[in-house]
Amino acid sequence: MSEGTQRRLAAIVSADVVGYSRLIGVDEAGTLAALRNHRAELIDGKIAEHGGRIVKTMGDGLLLEFPSVVDATQCVIDVQQAMARRNEPLDEEKRIIFRIGVHLGDLVVEGDDIFGDGINIAARLEAFCEAGGVAISGTAHENIAGRVEVGFIDAGDQQLKNISRPVRVWQWTPAASIMPRTGKVLALPDKPSIAVLPFDNMSGDPEQEYFSDGITEDIITALSRFHWFFVTARNSSFTYKGQAVDVTQVGRELGVRYVLEGSVRKGGSRVRITAQLIEAATGNHIWAERYDRELDNIFELQDEITVKIAAAVEPELASSEQKRSIRKPTSDLQAWDLFQRGVAKLYQNNRESLLEGVELLKQAISLDPNFGQAYAYLALATGNRLLFGWVTDREVAMQKGIADAKKAISIDHRDSLAHYILGRLLLLKGDRAGALQEMELSVAINPSNSRGYYGLAAAMNVADEFEKSIEYIDHAILLSPNDPFLWAYLSTKASAYRGMEQYEKAIELYEAASRSPAAGRWILLGLAVAYVNAGRHDEAAAPLAQALDLEPGLSVANLKTLIHDINSASPTRQVQFIDSLRKAGLPEE
Repeated sequence: MSEGTQRRLAAIVSADVVGYSRLIGVDEAGTLAALRNHRAELIDGKIAEHGGRIVKTMGDGLLLEFPSVVDATQCVIDVQQAMARRNEPLDEEKRIIFRIGVHLGDLVVEGDDIFGDGINIAARLEAFCEAGGVAISGTAHENIAGRVEVGFIDAGDQQLKNISRPVRVWQWTPAASIMPRTGKVLALPDKPSIAVLPFDNMSGDPEQEYFSDGITEDIITALSRFHWFFVTARNSSFTYKGQAVDVTQVGRELGVRYVLEGSVRKGGSRVRITAQLIEAATGNHIWAERYDRELDNIFELQDEITVKIAAAVEPELASSEQKRSIRKPTSDLQAWDLFQRGVAKLYQNNRESLLEGVELLKQAISLDPNFGQAYAYLALATGNRLLFGWVTDREVAMQKGIADAKKAISIDHRDSLAHYILGRLLLLKGDRAGALQEMELSVAINPSNSRGYYGLAAAMNVADEFEKSIEYIDHAILLSPNDPFLWAYLSTKASAYRGMEQYEKAIELYEAASRSPAAGRWILLGLAVAYVNAGRHDEAAAPLAQALDLEPGLSVANLKTLIHDINSASPTRQVQFIDSLRKAGLPEE
């Protein structure tokens, strides 16, 4: 290397004007004057502000050098955003629009001039770039991740003209930056909010990028079907693609309480997908899961994983919201917090907690008369009280419950849970056709809503279609294996096995369901009946005694009016249920 020649690592920027020849042909003097003004009023000042220097000008183009690729990238983003504003009042044929390429590479420096392969890459990136945008190399992107105010979209490996090896390209355009990362804190929405970050492609295969992106987009869509929380749009989430992010920062910038992130790793014929739900403010992990699958049909796999992740996230997020609301001081309660406290009381599933939950839900509605979910859960509370006989007038209570469920649907006809609750009440009323219609609508609106499948299973049990019931309940459990209503799912499956006279399977499921603190007397009575039916009469005494402790006045007489609600439309099966409880020792009066 000759004296005065040196090498250094630097950020190289190549920029040119889109359609320069056309602009000169239409108005040479005006175009040159406009370029001089843009440089004098904007461009040259920004270059100096960010520590760069102009190496050379080439009529319609600039070659720049910066010691920092972060400064170089931020400079050109600032210029492009400002140019978009300066062009707004102008007719399209008079607008001066730049394409800009940025690369981090080794330079040969001779005096004020620079040479090297890095300059060629920057120039080819600029040629690849969209009008008004910025294209940067993978090398540059690795060094700016999380350190500039916008996000870049991964364009994959590109074979650029006269460059021997493929170059990874990342792009920014104003359209891809609908939610600019300004570092400002956005206010949280009234209801819970979640951002789904682009799942990382860990396969080392750029062709798999579409699969990880597809998983992310489908999860966003699936979560959006749960209307009780806000899901950040895809354009906002994808500004973080390919970057090492701090979830706390994401929460602040997007105004979300929760962040879902994950990865996809393909190896041979198998794929592993991981996902985790994080509370943004604290960084606490709420839920995580891993899915290992054979990659037989990629689209079916994508659908399956999407539905499962959405179904798993919803109850975990609901549980987190209940805990958060319960921690808040009573003096600081809003409609949402009152609603969450009410739902938590309903989940305890006893006479006192149901009444307390109803009062909290009514308070939420008094603050927000259009709170559809509060009406839906009021209807759910009524259904539970009807099921256990904790109402003074069944007909009046039934009418009120159905009215509340319909009110919830009138506020939001796409609320899957409200349709399930209406279906459950119709089932208690004896309208199996109407119940089935609502349950089917529930799962059609939201295939990730496990409650809808649970409702279908209950409807099949009442119709003595036990194998179909087990199929539906297995799907509900598959969707939401940690659901707060899991005890009810297990009990419904146990009831189906009891109907099929597979009593040992029924006993195993009833026992599992009975271990939940929320399990009520019907599960204990079902277990007692299954023991009797299995010929294990002595073992039936314990669950029956537990049921009598929960409900001291329990007797054959007062069960007869409720038995159809949890068993079968068949009079014969209803009689068998009562007779089995007599054998277990249930008093007549």
